[in-house]
Order: sequence, then structure tokens, then C-alpha cells
Amino acid sequence: MKRVVAALYPNTLATSLALPMDILHAASQAASVRHRGRPQLSFQLAAADPAPVETVGGMRLRPDIPLSAAAPCDMLLLPGLWRNPLQAMRGQEAWLELLPRLMSAGSIICSVGTASCFLAEAGLLDGAAATTHWRYLPEFERRYPTVQWKRRHLITQHGKLYCTGSVNSCADLMIHIAELWFGQRLARAIENQFSPEIRRPFRAHAYQSADSAHHDELVLAAQEWLREQLREPISMDALAARLRCSTRTLNRRFRNATGHSPSAYLRRQRLNEAQELLRATNLSVGEVAWQVGLHDVSYFTKLFHRHAGLTPARYRHTVRGKLFSPAGE
Repeated sequence: MKRVVAALYPNTLATSLALPMDILHAASQAASVRHRGRPQLSFQLAAADPAPVETVGGMRLRPDIPLSAAAPCDMLLLPGLWRNPLQAMRGQEAWLELLPRLMSAGSIICSVGTASCFLAEAGLLDGAAATTHWRYLPEFERRYPTVQWKRRHLITQHGKLYCTGSVNSCADLMIHIAELWFGQRLARAIENQFSPEIRRPFRAHAYQSADSAHHDELVLAAQEWLREQLREPISMDALAARLRCSTRTLNRRFRNATGHSPSAYLRRQRLNEAQELLRATNLSVGEVAWQVGLHDVSYFTKLFHRHAGLTPARYRHTVRGKLFSPAGE
């Protein structure tokens, strides 16, 4: 079972707690079907003080556990703060002491909006990519000059540290976490349930540090070349020769570094690009297939449906704000 802990502190935005909790609970419930109904995830609120905490909207939330019981956990959520985040952070030194320990233990840590100041204040973002609410970017850039603040990205990833610029982008991140834990098919079903307008996929708009997943330079070179050659026929033998290694070595190192084969990585990149083309252009489905190097339209349609949970035509219809009918799917 995955254990998720959310920090509870004054000036918290209730939506930045409730929405991630709802998405992950739904994912756990769906995943439990394959495990005889046993929950696959627990969600607890942790605070330094056992007294109820009043959120910005006036809700009074009582912590489930003391801060000392937050570790170990699979993921820690730092909810967004309202108004001046630096002032709200005062008196929360215990969280600043806990964050490095959680990071060292391998926990995923996700901050929503201005809560990235906790990570920066704890020194965890030194030299790392990060984002925050747009209004506070200039102030954060002055206070934390060693952080690589990404103004054009609403989600950043550096290792297991994730920052989001808003509650909406946190929803995208939670879908990504659900995919990591429970698989792509389940994540797409949850995404369609919570976001029928269809959001951009995590990998299409998140800033990921080069070392966010692995340090294998050969695999990084392979990934870069595959992304540049999406529209061309690609031979893995030719790629291996280009990298001066055997195809077997390429496959082995690629799987060790990413968990996927080079072919699976290429396929996902192509389908992500197809989603963007369906969203932003009037190209026919056949033309989109050709643009991403998949020349068999029937095969492309089958792959796309498996990837996005919708046919290409239905995806375009949905993403452009037309009638959405989950029952029809």
C-alpha cells in the first residue's frame, strides 16, 4: 500500500489538499479491484500541532497524525499557501527539518504553488529546477538565487522533487503519480473522470531536469535523438550503431535507466506529439499519423486509443470543448 502524507499548516488552500486527495483516492479505489477490494493507498494529514487548523476558506481540519509520524511515506504533499507564503512559513521550522530526511529516504515530495518556498528554504532546491505561483516568482528569485526558477513551466521535476505553479497543474501531477503507481490505463480513466476537457500530458509540459530519472549518458543521447527523429522511420540497430554499441546493450541500458525499451519510449513520444497535433491543428487523423512517423492509420488509431483511452477523432472532439460523454466511451 502506498502511504501519502499531506502537511497541514495555517493559510493552507483547502483545494490544494482536497483535489489531490480525491484523485489519488479514486486511483486507489480503481486499483483495488485487482486486489480483492483492498485499498492501495492511504492519505493522512500531518501537523506540528494537534489542534485543528483553519484553512483560508474557513474549513477547520484536524490532523490525523503528528508531524513526527509522517516518516516513512511514499509521498509528501505540501499544499499551497494563501497570500504571503514567507510569512505563513514562520513557525513551521519542524517541517524544514523533516524535509531533508524524507528526501534522503526516497520519498516523493510535491509542492503546490508557493509551498515550494518550504523546499527552497530547506536547501533542497539549490541548483535544481523549480516553479511556483507566477505572482511570487520575482520575490522567490531574489530570496533563492541558487534555484533555477522556470517561468514558462507550471510543473517541474528534479529527481523526486516536484513543484507545481497552481492547483490545476497539481491535478496534472497527481494523474502522473497515479500512472507511476498504478499504470497508464488506470491513470487515463481517472483523468477522464476528473478532467473531461483533457489536460496536456505531464511529459508534454513539465520541465524535467536531465538527471531527474537517470545518469546514463548513452541513454540520454538515445532519448534526444529519438525525440528529434519522431517523423522518420527508425531502426534501433541503426541507433545502436550511431551510439557505437550493440542493439542488445542499448536495450539493456535503456531499460535499466528508464524502465522501458527504446521502442516503447519512441512510441510514447510519438503519441504525445500526436495529441498535440490533434489539439492544435486541423490535420486529418491520417496526416497526424504520418507526421509522427506512424504510416498505418489503423495501427495508429489502435495505439492512440490504448494510450489516451479515446480514438484520435474522439480525442480531438473532446479536447476542443465539445460534448463529452464518458458513458459513450
